[in-house]
Amino acid sequence: MSNTNVTYLVGAGCGLLGLGAFIALVVVPAMASYRRAWQRLAVVVLSGYVLAALIGIGVVLGALIVVEWPRLF
Repeated sequence: MSNTNVTYLVGAGCGLLGLGAFIALVVVPAMASYRRAWQRLAVVVLSGYVLAALIGIGVVLGALIVVEWPRLF
């Protein structure tokens, strides 16, 4: 297995771990707060928006670090 494959494997594992933590810590408690099916569906959809916003913030900050790193050091 090459170094690139190991990097991809570790990245995928970290992504799955983060997704599992988000589901366990945000989606499951939110779904437990509601009884009706349409409310639970709305919670899942809105949690998806929150997850997308968090991923977007992470991508923007990561790109900013990559672009500005040579200028800082």
